[in-house]
Amino acid sequence: MKNITQLTIAREKKISPLMRKVARYEGVVPEFIRRGIEMGEIVIPSNRLRILKKPCAIGRGLATKVNANIGTSIKHVNLKSEILKLKTARSYGADTVMDLSTGGDLTKIRRTLIKHCDLPFGTVPIYEAAIKVARRKKAITKMTIDDILDVICLQAEDGVDFMTIHAGLTFRALENLKGEKRILDVVSRGGAFLVTWMISNGKENMFYEHFDEILKIARRYDITLSLGDALRPGSILDSTDSAQIEELIVLGKLAARARKKDVQVIIEGPGHMRMDEIEANVILEKRLCHNAPFYVLGPLVTDIASGYDHIAGAIGGAMAAAYGADFLCYVTASEHLCLPNAEDVKEGVIASRIAAHAADLVKGVKNAACVDRDMSKARKRRNWKKQISLSIDSKKAYDLRKLSKPDIYDVCSMCGKYCAIKLVDKFLK
Repeated sequence: MKNITQLTIAREKKISPLMRKVARYEGVVPEFIRRGIEMGEIVIPSNRLRILKKPCAIGRGLATKVNANIGTSIKHVNLKSEILKLKTARSYGADTVMDLSTGGDLTKIRRTLIKHCDLPFGTVPIYEAAIKVARRKKAITKMTIDDILDVICLQAEDGVDFMTIHAGLTFRALENLKGEKRILDVVSRGGAFLVTWMISNGKENMFYEHFDEILKIARRYDITLSLGDALRPGSILDSTDSAQIEELIVLGKLAARARKKDVQVIIEGPGHMRMDEIEANVILEKRLCHNAPFYVLGPLVTDIASGYDHIAGAIGGAMAAAYGADFLCYVTASEHLCLPNAEDVKEGVIASRIAAHAADLVKGVKNAACVDRDMSKARKRRNWKKQISLSIDSKKAYDLRKLSKPDIYDVCSMCGKYCAIKLVDKFLK
């Protein structure tokens, strides 16, 4: 198998069929995609073993993308439910899907979901590695680098397109964490596994020390590495501290190493953050990580939106993307409370898509404003069929329109005969 990646091709000044395909989706010339990949500012997550029906490019100058997390938990293992979540995420416009399963037969779950997924598919390998070790050896602290590499190889062979690798968590970052006295020390599950392992064994992070071995696997399958933020803040009172920034500095160095090996990378960003800190965090990531695509979880702009965290995340996501973030990981209403169901997935995807589109209008993404223009024209004409078709959630728009039951068909029940648009339109004519 030739170790030729999309980054290899781009550096050879060539344009691959995959680059041409995503360029058509974005409405840009293929050279724009090629150049962005060469510079490390754009990635196309696509395992060489899979042919994606709906690939996507992520990065500067492109439409902001949305990821949907699905997956089982220890208490809830229902493969049919996960397939439904996957199909729901796709049907409501998610660009990528990640499997975060921690319960049941993890290999079977992943392979089944990949079989049903024509979008880029992501995983977090340390979950499976740690859980397998815990089941076999009864302690996560007994995990070895071979356990991790075996899982990464297995998932790569299964066709995983992008993987979260927590390689930026070092002992130095841990020392910073201890000094910060955070309210919520570590909220990343992968980060918690690694912190436990590092402290118990008195050793440096295996992902960090064996990063070159991980790069070899990633290059072999052309897997995009999502360099994870194990020390992301889980409270708005913990954001932008020295632990978070120390990890980000390391991620920037690792991103440079990955590019030298022709491996595509994206950088994961903070989870909870006040609105006035978002712009600075995007600028820091872009500068420290050489303009690598920035992938943010939310960020959630308040900690008290339980049951409505998809809204808190959409607010932060819209701001982050407007300032330059490229990839939004959706947040569902179930965040912090329970495992999301298909309806939560739907609402989370829609909220993040609204945030992404709102940001694209600010960033001047090509054709982003065309849909809004068409919607405004349809509203002026009171063309309800067109308005519904242009809505992000057309079904909900249709259902609400039916509830209106207007006396005069071309207005709604809110204003009726006092419709501002109709009144002014009549007299201006």
